[in-house]
Amino acid sequence: MATVLGAGAAKRAGRGEGAPRAKDGRNAASGRTMAKARDSARAFPPAAVDALISEHIIPRLLMAQSHGPVPRIAAQGTAKVDAAEAARFASLPLQLEADELLALVESILARGACVESVFVDLLAPSARRLGKHWEDDDCDFVDVTMGLWRLQEVMREVTMRYPPPRAVPFRTRSALFAPMPGDPHSFGALMVEEVFARAGWQTEVLIDPERKELLQNIADHSVDLVGLTISCDCPNAKLASLISAMRSVSRSPDLKILIGGRMVNANPALVDEVGADGSAQDACGALDLAERLVPMQALPARFGA
Repeated sequence: MATVLGAGAAKRAGRGEGAPRAKDGRNAASGRTMAKARDSARAFPPAAVDALISEHIIPRLLMAQSHGPVPRIAAQGTAKVDAAEAARFASLPLQLEADELLALVESILARGACVESVFVDLLAPSARRLGKHWEDDDCDFVDVTMGLWRLQEVMREVTMRYPPPRAVPFRTRSALFAPMPGDPHSFGALMVEEVFARAGWQTEVLIDPERKELLQNIADHSVDLVGLTISCDCPNAKLASLISAMRSVSRSPDLKILIGGRMVNANPALVDEVGADGSAQDACGALDLAERLVPMQALPARFGA
């Protein structure tokens, strides 16, 4: 089961065994919301626009429910997305709408690419490219935000249409994912959560959490692993303090904590410096590491079986 929580929003309907979570739909209401974001960009200073989009527009879009049935496709490929194709796709979310991007992604899947590679080797590099465009002043914040929203819609549609295989008879491992409190970038945490959920983990993701909210969630729920994404610069002492606090409040005596993102990739030694258990370059690498750190436990046999 996977759950998404956002600031000021109710818990979204979770996923049961073999059933997909509720997803965003491409609808007129979403289009109107993004149009309002563009209008706001003209009326408010950049800082106000950043706050409007990061704190209100994106969480509401991510919490929206899908409308209407979506065809589900059981067959899945095993190939990786070609690097050249990923490079051609990277900037397209600034130019194409979500349904056009989805058509391109489905053509890649139809040629044998696996869903996880689409997430990690196609959509994630595209999100990083959009951030680079913004840093280089090639486009404004609203354009980047709309591009990220389109990528998020594509990811959710793919998850619905290509459901993960049925769970194996083991105790489900649990994981909580979140961006570092104060970091407004949630796409990385959402991407990692999808990969873990498809692998059979019981997952939950927090969007733009405050430190208190994150610690309260860990105190209230028994989780095997916490994953933090860190996109913005953050003092080592602040991160180390948060990790120490998470271990102190956790119900799990052997809680594992992974960190990842731009800041960690630039300084891998940060893992040891702040007391984390590990890091990885991408979501699939994080899953491989997590499954070594948190062993699978077989379910007890049913009485009389």
